[in-house]
Amino acid sequence: MTQVTERAGTTDGATGETGQRAGTVPWSGSAGRGRKRGSSYAEAGVNIEAGEQAVELMKSKVHKTFRPEVVGGIGGFAGLFALDTTKYSKPLLASSTDGVGTKLLIAQQMGIHDTVGVDLVAMVVDDLVVCGAEPLFLQDYVACGEVVPERIVEIVAGIADGCRYAGCSLVGGEVAEHPGMLRPDEYDISGTGIGVVDADKVLGGDRVQLGDTLIALGSSGLHSNGFSLVRHVLLGAGRMKLDTVVDDLGEQRSLGEELLVPTRIYAQDCLSLIQECDVHAFAHITGGGIPGNLVRSLPEDLDAIVDRSSWRPQPIFDLIATKGRIDAEEMERTFNQGVGMVAIVGPADVDRAISLLAAHDVNAWVLGEVVEGEGRVQMLGEHTRG
Repeated sequence: MTQVTERAGTTDGATGETGQRAGTVPWSGSAGRGRKRGSSYAEAGVNIEAGEQAVELMKSKVHKTFRPEVVGGIGGFAGLFALDTTKYSKPLLASSTDGVGTKLLIAQQMGIHDTVGVDLVAMVVDDLVVCGAEPLFLQDYVACGEVVPERIVEIVAGIADGCRYAGCSLVGGEVAEHPGMLRPDEYDISGTGIGVVDADKVLGGDRVQLGDTLIALGSSGLHSNGFSLVRHVLLGAGRMKLDTVVDDLGEQRSLGEELLVPTRIYAQDCLSLIQECDVHAFAHITGGGIPGNLVRSLPEDLDAIVDRSSWRPQPIFDLIATKGRIDAEEMERTFNQGVGMVAIVGPADVDRAISLLAAHDVNAWVLGEVVEGEGRVQMLGEHTRG
């Protein structure tokens, strides 16, 4: 199900039934006397009308994401996109699918639903840009225990915001009501994005060279990884409350608000780097941290040296490590530790790259270098302390 109108509940993900008002038996006059009315979809927990209302409320927000290449509007069975192939000598389509994970539980407990959509888009499009692909369009999927139109619109509004930040179109999606599978206040979201890159411009480990420089693009915080450990350490064993203001975090906001800071979307920043600088590869720092993701962008005969002394992780990471008595290695393989993306660039373009990122309001710095080795990431030194 790919077009926005199908958010109205035209498919029940639990049963695969079409969303016709099946099961209703017309009855009136003598034909209905003495007979019970047949069962309805609504009685089974699926509210078609609520889904239709959600669609109407979200239309304007979705339309604002449309690029000129989007063909048609809301209402078809598929989203159409007219790719201009003349811009590429040999266009390759890139695809990525992801979700937000248990960060959603924080949003649900806080009653804040308009930020996790940005997280979703970030997780998808920033994987696409790693290979040099420009994100073109995205489709989302929202599964919920009960369709509450206002809540669905908040979620989709966040997704639409993320798409605008990334420069891609939200061309369709699905809202599936799953009574009995999810509680009324529960939901999960996922998304699939499509991008395009010229075959001779694909970035990756095969382009990385001895002497290349690692440039860190700072994260906005936890982003969307490690939240099972976060909840265990802070909300479980630590018995902290989401509405508690933690002075050590350095911001006058609650713990819950800190945890819900949206994931930084780097897609447009990275595309600008590709246009202006000698970029060889990127690494999107998600689950697995710097060691687990940077290694995916290295050839087998080169290592990446990461200098911990080049930056200090945000206070939220210190809070998690302290409360959970988590050692440095576990922190580094679970969280981004303040680095959301790594660019691997030629040494001659380092200053230019950092200046360009600063112009995009991205905190960036030299993280390390590429040396001879065996395709490993070496984490050296200690983080600076304030």
